[in-house]
Amino acid sequence: MKKYLPYLKNKFILAGTIFFIYTLFLDNNDIFTILSQKLKLKELNEKRIEMVVNLENASNTLGKLKYKSEVEKYAREKKLFKRENEDVFVIFYE
Repeated sequence: MKKYLPYLKNKFILAGTIFFIYTLFLDNNDIFTILSQKLKLKELNEKRIEMVVNLENASNTLGKLKYKSEVEKYAREKKLFKRENEDVFVIFYE
């Protein structure tokens, strides 16, 4: 224990150690906050990529729906619309 006392008596090492502990654990921008924000940023980037893909699909569908034949095809296939005197059977595979 006595060989560590000179290091604890040195005010510069003591102040540096306290400053290091404060900035690493107790500050507003501590290591845990930085890591959680990096994780959140990664999740948001993944969501952004997913939204861009969904937006491209929606704009492609909207571009196709300018034509009447495509509107009928979309309504029958995706929204299961039917004509009068017509039955629609939906088969789901597992």
